[in-house]
Amino acid sequence: MLLTLIVDDEKGARETLSGMLRQFCPGVQIVGEAASVAEAKNLIKLYRPQLVFLDIQMPFETGFSLLNSLETKPFHVVFTTAHNNYALKAIKFSALDYILKPIDITELQNAVQKAKNSPIGDHEQIAVLQAHGSDEEHDRIVLPYRDGFRVISCAEIVRFEGERNYSWVHFINGQKILTAKTLKEYEELLLDRHFFRAHQSHLINLKCVRGYIKGRGGQIEFVDGSVVDLARSRKQDFLAFYEMK
Repeated sequence: MLLTLIVDDEKGARETLSGMLRQFCPGVQIVGEAASVAEAKNLIKLYRPQLVFLDIQMPFETGFSLLNSLETKPFHVVFTTAHNNYALKAIKFSALDYILKPIDITELQNAVQKAKNSPIGDHEQIAVLQAHGSDEEHDRIVLPYRDGFRVISCAEIVRFEGERNYSWVHFINGQKILTAKTLKEYEELLLDRHFFRAHQSHLINLKCVRGYIKGRGGQIEFVDGSVVDLARSRKQDFLAFYEMK
């Protein structure tokens, strides 16, 4: 049985989720419900759950406050929230799951199954919480690669270069790493962070652009000295950032 704790300040939300878990998710045992961070900490210590459904927005404190207050997190986290924003994209991108309210049965079942199939204590998940947990606008990203992962400021990234189901990440200091994510995934994650799909193979940081060379589509120069092609279909949108059409 998957020992499960529900944390939400709204009684109705706790009761709804509890009922759905009992009816549609066999193999789940609800060990407790908490209405606050303090109550949740006590129940985690008492029952040692394997899965915690955690509301993000609660009075005075957030779900992130709970996680940041724990020395270890030997359980899976599924966030439940009514807000679909950048922070949640970052969380889902990095393997932590979340469910938007009102809760969909299929999404709930998928989240539970994911918890059953994944090892507890995912260090990449913990790194994501540290990178994004306390501030939605905190401008960092987790980059998974062959030897582990890196948590890095988006300002240090010049561009992403797609290579089939992988992406090369090019940094301002000239280094690069190959990550196990597609260019499309990075594009979706960084849409609101001054990144622009300049070409089928290139996602660029607009803050790292040094200049532009005219041409059919043209070429873009970067602060690290590199140059990439700009797709003709993206030329107008790119120049619009600089009010040049």
